[in-house]
Amino acid sequence: MSESHWVFPGFDPIAVQIGPLAVHWYGLMYLLGFMFAWWMANRRAAQPGSGWTRDQVSDVLFYGFLGVILGGRLGYVFFYQLDTFLADPLYLIKIWTGGMSFHGGLIGVITALWLFARKQNKTFFAVSDFIAPLIPFGLGAGRIGNFINGELWGRVTEVPWAIIFPAAGELPRHPSQLYQFALEGVALLLILNLAWRLRAPRGVVSGLFLLCYGLFRFMVEFVREPDAHLGVYLNVFSMGQLLSMPMMLAGVLMLWAAYRRPRWFGNGERTA
Repeated sequence: MSESHWVFPGFDPIAVQIGPLAVHWYGLMYLLGFMFAWWMANRRAAQPGSGWTRDQVSDVLFYGFLGVILGGRLGYVFFYQLDTFLADPLYLIKIWTGGMSFHGGLIGVITALWLFARKQNKTFFAVSDFIAPLIPFGLGAGRIGNFINGELWGRVTEVPWAIIFPAAGELPRHPSQLYQFALEGVALLLILNLAWRLRAPRGVVSGLFLLCYGLFRFMVEFVREPDAHLGVYLNVFSMGQLLSMPMMLAGVLMLWAAYRRPRWFGNGERTA
């Protein structure tokens, strides 16, 4: 074991425990992400001419929460644990065993926002542009939760800031959870909210979310340890990278259309 690298101490995954009730750090991060989204969404809805009410904010966040949970679980099972599901279909509902997929959660959220938009007589992109800037905070918080849990570590490396995760062996590894926190959380939060403040045309904020998240995830996957039971495809790409490719393509097409074909998004002007 290298003495020049920090050894991960193995934090207690339980943040608070009162009797039989235990609150895990990862669950607490989900709660923080939801609270931030609720706060920012209500703040923007309160602005004159926003087109949103507090009731609509509550409803869309509820729809989104269901989309994250249901889509995230379905995505994890079918993208990463299909063999396990085929051997034991009840594995799908065994959420206490862990396992959530961002890409599955994204599909779930997109579906939920589409249903909400139809119910409220709003355009889909007016809703998705409103919601997209709220998401990175929760993504970043989730990566901090991954780090505290000592999971989803990176590949073996000798960079000075490498960390030894005892659960992964004695070799130093990239702290890929922190890379993702910096990119998916901090950088993406700044990019999307800057686009919002600049009143980008409708569809731009949503397109930037898809493009930037896909790009950031694609980059980090090169130093993140692939899932042991999946490995890499074509000796290069991980499952996370394969799932990020259509995101990047969709983001580029949306940005092109937002500026060149604004009528596809309604009137082309940003609405809250």
